[in-house]
Amino acid sequence: MIPDLGKYAVEVSLAYTVSIVLLVGIVLLSVRQARAAKAALDEAEKRWIK
Repeated sequence: MIPDLGKYAVEVSLAYTVSIVLLVGIVLLSVRQARAAKAALDEAEKRWIK
């Protein structure tokens, strides 16, 4: 069920698209940062144990 947006259809669609792209970008950056932090912690743990 798609609502009739009238003359604002392009603007609303663009706003949704930009929002989704930004959210996906934030999630990807967060995952990348988490992986980098885990790798750094694993490396520090290896140095501590040896």
